[in-house]
Amino acid sequence: MSKTIARRIAEWVSSLSIEDIPQDVIEEVKKRFIDTVGVAVGAFYEEPVKIARWLAESSGTVRIPATIWGTRKRGSADLVDFANGCACRYFDFNDTYLSKEALHPSDSIPAIIAAAEIIDAPPEKIIEGIVAAYEVIGALADAYSVRSRGLDHTVYINIGSAAGAAKVLGLDADKTEEAINIATTTSLALRQTRAGELSMWKGCAAAHASRNGLFSALLAWRGMTGPKPVFEGEFGFFNVALCGDKFDLPELGKDGYRIMKTSIKYWPVEYHSMSAVEAALRIVEKVGRINPDDIEEIIIETFTVSYKIIVKDPEKWDPKTRETADHSLPYIVAAALLDGKVWIDTFKPERYLAEDVRRVMKKMRVVVNPEYDKIYPEGIGNKIIIKFKDGRTIEEESIYPPGHFKNPLDRGGVEEKFLKITKGLVDEERAREFLSKAWALEKLEDIGRLIRLLIVEE
Repeated sequence: MSKTIARRIAEWVSSLSIEDIPQDVIEEVKKRFIDTVGVAVGAFYEEPVKIARWLAESSGTVRIPATIWGTRKRGSADLVDFANGCACRYFDFNDTYLSKEALHPSDSIPAIIAAAEIIDAPPEKIIEGIVAAYEVIGALADAYSVRSRGLDHTVYINIGSAAGAAKVLGLDADKTEEAINIATTTSLALRQTRAGELSMWKGCAAAHASRNGLFSALLAWRGMTGPKPVFEGEFGFFNVALCGDKFDLPELGKDGYRIMKTSIKYWPVEYHSMSAVEAALRIVEKVGRINPDDIEEIIIETFTVSYKIIVKDPEKWDPKTRETADHSLPYIVAAALLDGKVWIDTFKPERYLAEDVRRVMKKMRVVVNPEYDKIYPEGIGNKIIIKFKDGRTIEEESIYPPGHFKNPLDRGGVEEKFLKITKGLVDEERAREFLSKAWALEKLEDIGRLIRLLIVEE
């Protein structure tokens, strides 16, 4: 009898060793860790993050505590995981993996760091846990698009977080399998999270998945068993969640690690619009900021996945929440053309509700270019064509924007983003000390002490 998917994942995860992981992969682990913590600290004062942090702070004295990022406080590890996950996801500024399913593997990092604090794990276990989580999440994304069944991609974050936390906790294959069984059974999340007008939950759904993955691993650690076969069973994932569809999980770690094909975000926008931002800013470099009165028409050429996620809903043409605005290709392009930049303040209500961006959006149309479909998900093609009333036409195209795995950020680029987003929140000397120690992650003695360097002065 062939092995179940859960068993295959469990055996691979439990056998993964730091000795198997090349130095270039470890370098990318460090980049993703720094980037994830940085964007989380940057979101410290955002309302959903404050709500989640209050919940974590309210957990009182606990046996398995972890650090709430941006503070010296500790709380119950699973609630802390949720709070930290909300923070790292809220600005939509953490990394991305594009395949049959598009998702953000770094959503699993809060679970892995919390697990490491629980047992005071050695640094190699943190690295192994991140690599394991990324690999499982990426392989699931390669296998099947759950959004095609109305499920949210955080289904896979749940399973990957369980795998990564299990690795950090040192679970053997049997207990890792139980963690996967529990996480998968309880993972189902609705895609309505990302449809229509988007709510605060858009930035919190992955944190809930990460928390559940950690919770599942902790239960398995103490001996809890889960339903099986969880994918293949009569009422398992295939028959219920996928309505009878099945997939065969691609081999894990066969031709290099999937973390190497994840991309760091250069601007705080839904990833499929990243190249549109680059194209828009190139146009501004050529002609200066755009005056709405000078525009006859703007045509944006994009690809089908982009159109379905960040264009087709009427709400994407009339964003009324931050969460909708950073998932609106028309708004993102309009703001970039008018302001000559895209940053956190681009998604304040006073900007996305402003009259000038609304005027520009009304002059836009978005079409699917079949040539861009051919290169997705390896590339994300967007072209902007502006026709001016004076007869001029200008256009720019981008396929591999800064931070894309084919145009990666070096250490300097990662540090620049980190320092920019934490500026004014964290003492710069402490931020630079954090960077110095994080670049030596494999030699780290205390992950909690490192995290607590980044104290936000409230």
